[in-house]
Amino acid sequence: MQRLYSVSDVAEMIKKGKKLILAGEESLLEQLPAGHWIGGTIPYFMSERGGELNTEKIFVNELPDYIKKIKMSTYGDNNISEIYKDAFQNGISIVIIPASSPAHLSFALKAPYYENFAMQPLIGWISGTNLNRSSETKAKVFFGEKSKIIDNGAVAMHLELPSNKYAEINIVNIFKQGNGDVITFDENSFSVKEACINGEKTNLADYINKTKVDTKLPLVANYAGALINTSFQAVNDAEKKVDFYAPVFKGIEYKLAAPVGDYVSEFVKNMPSDDIENIFFSCNCILNYLYSELEGKSTGGVTGPITFGEIAYQLVNQTLVYVTIRNE
Repeated sequence: MQRLYSVSDVAEMIKKGKKLILAGEESLLEQLPAGHWIGGTIPYFMSERGGELNTEKIFVNELPDYIKKIKMSTYGDNNISEIYKDAFQNGISIVIIPASSPAHLSFALKAPYYENFAMQPLIGWISGTNLNRSSETKAKVFFGEKSKIIDNGAVAMHLELPSNKYAEINIVNIFKQGNGDVITFDENSFSVKEACINGEKTNLADYINKTKVDTKLPLVANYAGALINTSFQAVNDAEKKVDFYAPVFKGIEYKLAAPVGDYVSEFVKNMPSDDIENIFFSCNCILNYLYSELEGKSTGGVTGPITFGEIAYQLVNQTLVYVTIRNE
């Protein structure tokens, strides 16, 4: 069950003891009773009708009946490093973190260095706000077990799978490295002034302006065959700096993504259309929603929140991530 429901319908599911992962406006989530659920603020979704902005309904991921054991946790920036250690040996963990919170920054910068990193499947998303009201409100997460609203930490639901099942995380990324310059950085950061372009230290903002970089295209790094995007947030000419939606990492070789002919058709073509029935959870990036003008357009049968960042073991950008539950 992965679709939008009214507040009253979701409240009834919670009262019946259903275990839920929820996404919706803060004013909707705060009406819900305590129970076995976690949630995050966002009004953008991939629904059965296509991409949409919906401020009246809540997106529901109901856990399958075969998941008998769950462990719900909250984390701050001081202990989110424990998230992999808290996972079940045969299971999957789902985490939601508010955008720009201390936990978001800590996880984004340090997740690859956490104890037991990637030893167990971890998927999730960065909660956000309505882009038309982003200056008026903060992203939040909800810990349904205690009706707790959090804007500076994370919530997670650790799930134990039956011995005959396992979780498999997948990333849909339409971008590939281009053939241009090799870009490296001297520090791990969301914001940089200098970069090494083909080994030569250069102000990155000047480089972007001089070479007329299309900042709708991300930087792409190759992590042992996995292509990971880092998306541009803003080029600040006054301060001569560049801000990103996820951090760049020291010593990693990045290249600007190759241009995409048709953003929408490339995105839909790469959707897992032959595996829809096995998808347990998915989310998609707000940049894909904006740059591909996804509103009203089909996402190939995949549904879920459209978010301010995706988590597939670590923070990623401009991707769709999903998890399938398979039989051994």
